[in-house]
Amino acid sequence: MNMSYDPSLLEEPPPWRPVVGTIAAIVLGLVFLVATWGKAINPEAFVEQIRVEGLDFFGQAAFVAIGAIAIEVALGVALVLGLRRWWVLVPTVLLVIFFLFLTGRSYWQFEQGIITEAESCGCFGNLVSRTPAEAFWQDLLLLGVPLILSFLGRPTVKPRRPTWRIAVVVLATLAAVGLALKAPDLPIDDLATRLKPGVSTGELCAGGKNDPARICLDTLISDLDRGQHWVVMTGLEEEGFLAGVPQLNDLALAGSETMLWVVTAASEETVANFSWTQAPAFEVREAPATLLRPLYRRLPRSFRVVDGEVVETRAGLPLEAF
Repeated sequence: MNMSYDPSLLEEPPPWRPVVGTIAAIVLGLVFLVATWGKAINPEAFVEQIRVEGLDFFGQAAFVAIGAIAIEVALGVALVLGLRRWWVLVPTVLLVIFFLFLTGRSYWQFEQGIITEAESCGCFGNLVSRTPAEAFWQDLLLLGVPLILSFLGRPTVKPRRPTWRIAVVVLATLAAVGLALKAPDLPIDDLATRLKPGVSTGELCAGGKNDPARICLDTLISDLDRGQHWVVMTGLEEEGFLAGVPQLNDLALAGSETMLWVVTAASEETVANFSWTQAPAFEVREAPATLLRPLYRRLPRSFRVVDGEVVETRAGLPLEAF
């Protein structure tokens, strides 16, 4: 009996493995791209997060932010287009390990009481609200699992030269960097934040749903659920806001049916100093930064509420809206 066999048959992977690997790589690439989108349209918030995480090497947080956006987009597009060569997979592994390190560190520090939830990693930008625990476990699932599967299912046959795909990666990366550089000057606040017309004030919250410390905007200002209101978010020390305080006082004293509120995450000392020096005719409410930061790109920012629903947003003060 002839016991000879073809060794190549033993090296051939199961037919499902390349399919699973391809799907996993596309999923991983899309996760990168979705995460990058939130950062690119609100790069200033991303720069703040980089400083909080201690990643602003040599004080160049803005440069680090642009570099991170470029790397994520390049790897994301490459994976979606099926590029899984070593020069794509190795940086991808390093990036995933780095993300898991950041979210894992924040998770551990939060559990130990070393940091507050406000200081946890916002890898998906301000558009996604996640607790430190959610950030770690979700990243482990969304990044770690697809990465392993994409490795196991990588092609065994050398693919064709990826010239056009590399060109697409380069163009997409340049476009993402251009968007991040230009975004602060674009009128896209409604797109780049959680505050937009149609949102209920009960949906604008800080903290997880089961968190006893959870606070929402309609809790902070209980009157928002009825009538008309203008809410101004500010730090109390912005020149544009201080210059408009006299007009805001006139509006508050005009007897309009529209109520005026100022909400700030400023310190108690700053609030007290503002109240003493400016004598505001409107009410100032203090709010945690975790509630307000996802609602703006630059301060001041204002929005109109009718019966508990945001109907209009505005960059700056609503001086001509009453």
